[in-house]
Amino acid sequence: MTEVSSETPSDVEEFLRHLAKERDVSPNTVKAYSRDLREFVVFLGGYHGTDGWTWERVDRLAMRGFLASLARRGVGKRTMARTLSGVRSFYRWMHRNEMVEVNPARAVGAPKQEKHLPGYLDRPQIDLLFQMAETRAMEGNFGDVRNLAILELFYSTGMRLSELQGLSKADVDLVSQQAKVRGKGRKERIVPIGDHAMRAMRNYESKRDELLRQLSGKVDRSAYFLSRTGKRIGPRMVQKIVSAFLAEIDEDAGLSVHSLRHTFATHLLDNGADLRAVQELLGHASISTTQIYTHTSVERLKQVYEKSHPRA
Repeated sequence: MTEVSSETPSDVEEFLRHLAKERDVSPNTVKAYSRDLREFVVFLGGYHGTDGWTWERVDRLAMRGFLASLARRGVGKRTMARTLSGVRSFYRWMHRNEMVEVNPARAVGAPKQEKHLPGYLDRPQIDLLFQMAETRAMEGNFGDVRNLAILELFYSTGMRLSELQGLSKADVDLVSQQAKVRGKGRKERIVPIGDHAMRAMRNYESKRDELLRQLSGKVDRSAYFLSRTGKRIGPRMVQKIVSAFLAEIDEDAGLSVHSLRHTFATHLLDNGADLRAVQELLGHASISTTQIYTHTSVERLKQVYEKSHPRA
């Protein structure tokens, strides 16, 4: 078998093209696989030294050495697991194409993940958040009206940041109060929009249309959420808007945009929603991903119990 060069990993490039064109994997996933596999190639070049190496020569020890090198650099367990998953996928593809006989990555277990309960807002905090946002939106400024609609939609639907930022006008139907969302792996799902969010979004649409009438030049008429210049709002701007509000609620809690998604799921489960329904609303491929929110709810119930029960 031909030796593999760390400068020109042609097999890796072919695999990435396969993912993008034949498997229709999202661009973000392809980028992550590209980064992880190039790092793997660089490691193998150092591991085998000047003798050169082939994909066939990579064994279980080399795989463990690669994971150990990531750990020494302080790479988190979640990232290590994702990297190992990418290497496994690459070897599966090579095995199907008869480029290797075995998959050495299968013999190495992924690092055990540490479970962290996600941060979320309780009901008084949510009430305060929307009280602040509504007060600002009452002034009628485009940015404030849009920001209220963004917050309402996050909490109403549990959308991811990328899903909200990627919304187009055609995806939103306020008559039937639902939106079409493109999630991970480009999977589409329909999510309901609550009354509060619907009203905030109607007000925003009026302001957006007014803005587009005033602007000349190149504007994005298909995007749902716009910046003041008429372009699709960027993910960093959405993060900045939401983070500024959350910092006023609790500066030290480490709350983020994703906390609104956690809050959405936690409040549904606290109020008796079915776990499978929440899984579908969130767009989780596996029920086990959704189950972390049940842990959050149980922790909250424990705290209530300990504060309230005389003999807790």
